[in-house]
Amino acid sequence: MPLYEYHCPKCGCDFEELVSSSAVKVACPECGAKKVNKLMSLFAHQSGGKFSGTSGSSCSGCTSSNCSTCGH
Repeated sequence: MPLYEYHCPKCGCDFEELVSSSAVKVACPECGAKKVNKLMSLFAHQSGGKFSGTSGSSCSGCTSSNCSTCGH
């Protein structure tokens, strides 16, 4: 089952949901709103023990795009 990320415009909650098919209706776990937006997911992989993401910064602990100089 794919894991999708959603945003609720009603309460501002961002959440993840395992969805078995596109026909499944997803509701916000905080407020129960049925009108939620599917977010663009980022791809990430691990190579040689170091994390590498596609969002520029490789971790939330710094602004470096290279974890070997980050120290986290």
